[in-house]
Amino acid sequence: MRIFASLLKNANPKIEYYSRFSPSPLSIKQFLDFGRDNACEKTSYMFLRKELPVRLANTMREVNLLPENLLSQPSVKLVQKWYMQSFVDLLDYENRKPEDTVALNDFLELLIEIRNRHNDVVPTMAQGVIDSNTQYFLDRFYTNRISFRMLINQHTLLFGNDTNPAHPKHIGSIDPTCNVAEVVRGECMNLYESANRILTLYLIEKYLSLNPKKPIQAVYVPSHLFHMLFELFKNSMRATVELHENSSEGLPPVKAKVTLGKEDLSVKISDRGGGVPLRKIDRLFNYMYSTAPTPSLEPGTVPLAGFGYGLPISRLYARYFQGDLKLYSMEGVGTDAVIYLKALSSESFERLPVFNKSALRHYKTSPEADDWSNPSKEPRDASKSKYKANR
Repeated sequence: MRIFASLLKNANPKIEYYSRFSPSPLSIKQFLDFGRDNACEKTSYMFLRKELPVRLANTMREVNLLPENLLSQPSVKLVQKWYMQSFVDLLDYENRKPEDTVALNDFLELLIEIRNRHNDVVPTMAQGVIDSNTQYFLDRFYTNRISFRMLINQHTLLFGNDTNPAHPKHIGSIDPTCNVAEVVRGECMNLYESANRILTLYLIEKYLSLNPKKPIQAVYVPSHLFHMLFELFKNSMRATVELHENSSEGLPPVKAKVTLGKEDLSVKISDRGGGVPLRKIDRLFNYMYSTAPTPSLEPGTVPLAGFGYGLPISRLYARYFQGDLKLYSMEGVGTDAVIYLKALSSESFERLPVFNKSALRHYKTSPEADDWSNPSKEPRDASKSKYKANR
């Protein structure tokens, strides 16, 4: 801890300096154009050596505004230490010239080291805030992490030895011709194979509103889409099995529809797993809220649910490039989950948190009383209530 305290003391002026700058959001098209036509390691280096400290400093300032009882948690301290070390490491390149090939190679190695250092940030931070109402902070913290890894992955994949030979046409982590329907089909099968206790049917229905003869393609990051689809299919399959496991009619199918319009590319996953009440829909996007029991991590098993941050993180992935993830549920029937993506890569800009006076007010202002009336307790179960309507 003495080393961390020393790092903090020496780096604080730099953190304050870099946090005064707003992150520079990039569009998928900009990522693509740079990687495809003008991939220059020097240009990427000059951008990242400034942009990465800016993004780190912005989120580190917000971490420091958490309540003292959270900042004292070992897991939160560990994440702070990781971020501080990465920030200090990046400062070494403030004045190293891009013409220095040794500096370029060292920077590439450092980015890989930082990416590995931050691998467990999500579950580690979750341990520290499990009992606290920090939705605003976590949305911004995890979005910053997604963006940070995106920048690092693009640089290391374009200029390092991380290139995946199975996907030679990818520009870094971006697939310029991502066949969304095939990704949906493949992810469903992957989940089916890894969670072998589930026996379910699925149906892929493709709808093209613009050109019926062409497959639905998008310029997108497949790994982000995989993450969202895994979570949604997992939830739909679990709900379906739990409701219909003993049904003589078998399991109803989980259906997926993929549509492309002028503005949006949408993926809808529909199940007949019983749905959830309207009052619980928003709760499903709260960190550490789960409808499943907490899983026991036994060797050789793949738990399907129970950790409680799959949906909120998935929504952040959707929103990162100006999309969204929404749930529409009918209690007693089932749920539709819809992923919205931008159809045009030129409109798919990063959605980044900025540390400014507006953000500061969220941490300094006490919660106000609701100006709408609310019931003081959970509603009755209508099926068990003795007060029933006359027939």
